[in-house]
Amino acid sequence: MQYSAHTPFVAPARQNSELWRLFLGLFLTAVVYALGVAAIFGLVVLWSGVDGAQSWLRELAGSAGPTGTILLLATFVGMALGPMLAVRFLHRRRVQSLFGPMGQLLRDFGIAFLICAVVFAVTALIPTPSLTPLPNLEMSLWLSFLPLALVGVLIQTGAEEVLFRGYMQQQLAARFSSPVMWMVLPSAIFAGLHYQPEIMGDNTWLMMAAVFVFALLAADLTAVTGNIGAAWSMHFVNNALAILLVATEGPLSGLALYVAPISPSSEEIRPLFYLDIATTVALWAVIRLVVRRQAT
Repeated sequence: MQYSAHTPFVAPARQNSELWRLFLGLFLTAVVYALGVAAIFGLVVLWSGVDGAQSWLRELAGSAGPTGTILLLATFVGMALGPMLAVRFLHRRRVQSLFGPMGQLLRDFGIAFLICAVVFAVTALIPTPSLTPLPNLEMSLWLSFLPLALVGVLIQTGAEEVLFRGYMQQQLAARFSSPVMWMVLPSAIFAGLHYQPEIMGDNTWLMMAAVFVFALLAADLTAVTGNIGAAWSMHFVNNALAILLVATEGPLSGLALYVAPISPSSEEIRPLFYLDIATTVALWAVIRLVVRRQAT
């Protein structure tokens, strides 16, 4: 495939593209992320004392309540700051270069958002009688958390896009011409970080396959557009629906208006993974077609 827009997106990373800088940048990101988690816990201790903080920490670990889920999403601020510090101080380039041109990013984010809204609305019409969602939060409580929750999901998805489709993709593409290195490798790492056999059981590898497909297609959209806007938007809408509208039972269900009465480890959920992969591919195809036409 030809990625003409990818060349200027990667260009800022070429000047200081030594692999040791990338490895040190990833280490820095891990440290900043850990410090961010510690800072949030410290604020909780100051707010509610040690005993109250322990209760909040249990809620944060399970992400089962609205506050715990909000706190978990807030920890991704550190993941976003890490690559920004790395490009500024290790690679000596502007933080803005991680995102691509801001005007194009906003345009592609908006286009992808509208496409995702239409496609997900259509897929919602597919009947699943055995998976009828059950109420999880009262509407008034859900609406009170919704603005902050949307910001949290925007931060969480943005942090992952900045790290994987911004920082890692740019730095690897600056060193290697093969998409195997700058597209497939970060996508495999992204999928590997979603390894949760204690939650997903026998569905772990199927879930990781779905994540890998998403990451691969998000990397392609970034290469096609020369910014992370379309990939970020697709990621944001997907996670917003899965975290805030209809979640599965267990972790990350604390902010959902509804929950599907099914365990993530059950066999009955497997058709949903196949539907998710098919929907992701359809979204990618439509978004790719539209943004390329807009670019020309």
